[in-house]
Amino acid sequence: MSQAFQLCILRLSAIGDVCHAVAMVTRIRKHRPDIKITWIIGKVEYQLLKGMQGVEFIVYDKKAGKQAKESVKEALGDRVFDALFVMQVALRANLLSKVIKAKRRIGFDWKRSKEGHRFFTNERIAPQRYAHVLEGFMGFADAIGIPKDPEPSWDMPLSESDWQWAREQTQHLGKYIVISPAASKAERNWTVHGYVAVAEYLSEKGYKVVLCGGPGPLDAEISAKIKAQSQHIDLDLVGKTTLKQMLALLADAKLVIAPDTGPAHMATAMGTRVIGLYAHSNYRRTGPYLSQDYVGSVYEVNIKEQKGKEWVYLPWGTRAKGKDLMTHLLVQTVLKKVDLALRHLDT
Repeated sequence: MSQAFQLCILRLSAIGDVCHAVAMVTRIRKHRPDIKITWIIGKVEYQLLKGMQGVEFIVYDKKAGKQAKESVKEALGDRVFDALFVMQVALRANLLSKVIKAKRRIGFDWKRSKEGHRFFTNERIAPQRYAHVLEGFMGFADAIGIPKDPEPSWDMPLSESDWQWAREQTQHLGKYIVISPAASKAERNWTVHGYVAVAEYLSEKGYKVVLCGGPGPLDAEISAKIKAQSQHIDLDLVGKTTLKQMLALLADAKLVIAPDTGPAHMATAMGTRVIGLYAHSNYRRTGPYLSQDYVGSVYEVNIKEQKGKEWVYLPWGTRAKGKDLMTHLLVQTVLKKVDLALRHLDT
């Protein structure tokens, strides 16, 4: 009897990218449940995916320094995988890949290969023009012959207690919309004035407004400013949820409004429509995958002003630079996207 195909996935971070990778893993498990999957993942990201069926996780804690790499090596033992997906081009991930023994070491194509990535792989996925990050990840599944699906799907692990917690927080609200206002970098955040205006507009439309976000100081600061200027925040859960609880909260929302941050992709994974707010990166590459029509973006204007060319004539993934670019995104632009999304909720 032949042994099962052994696959190792190396994707440590971040939350949004891990959500994209889940869609690829779900596709593999759907078509080839016989494949044994081991996923080397970051400590924080593991808290979101813990309990995912059919996947063995090995946690890499970057705060542990050199010991983190040794811990992964020890957990792997003498295993040799049939294939390794090196799905992160950062040097830290490339170096970590050296402790993983695999017959096929599959990495990104030449254009997406950075920080010596090509030296740690012996195969490359097919190049793609104007590919979303999720589509790029799907290229790894293509490389081992997994059949394609018309649309991606996500098998996100949530327990009944996570669902129950979210319902207990929101059951008194009725229909609610989540604003997740803070990205990990301040320059990606929209204006407090903008969020306040949107919250008022949603309230006038009959929706309750919930704030959510992580436990970091930036999340706390921007949510506090929003609440200080708005009478239309009905529930503030910033820093008060686990990642799984947040996932359940986003799943039951009618709509999610967020900049370039993990909760936008978490909501997408749960089938919730997202109003993405973008200025620095091309949402066609990094925006909420199923909500491209609802993105409010000034990236196109910013990048043309900085580079003198339309984005289609620049290397894919070129970012605009500047700390105040999000201030160029007008409230009216976002409200039009909100109206569009709300109309589609009723159809």
